[in-house]
Amino acid sequence: MSQPSTAPTIADIEVLAQQALATIPARLKRHVGAVVIRVDEFPDEDTERDMELESPFDILGLYRGVGMPHKSVSDPLPAIDMIFLYRRPILDYWCETGDDLYRVVRHVLIHEIGHHFGFSDADMERIEAENG
Repeated sequence: MSQPSTAPTIADIEVLAQQALATIPARLKRHVGAVVIRVDEFPDEDTERDMELESPFDILGLYRGVGMPHKSVSDPLPAIDMIFLYRRPILDYWCETGDDLYRVVRHVLIHEIGHHFGFSDADMERIEAENG
């Protein structure tokens, strides 16, 4: 199979992310509820600083929000849960590993959701293997 002549765009990554989100097992998805997936080239400067990144390539994605079990009807102006995917770091990882890009995006989604809700790496590996 031939390699694409141009790098996948933000829109390409968004499509893969929506497809991947649809395959995440229900037992993980129930913790998320409605979530917006946003693809940016890199994390913003505040995120880089807050996470003490040495390089913007050090992070592939980030979950920001409050999980369903922790939400309350009395919360003032509930924030929208978002998963940020960072295109350039994801593409670097994809090129370095040679993995299928869809699988890379799905892996990042599952890990961002899992880390946000405190799942162990072993838990996330099991979840990722489901419907993989």
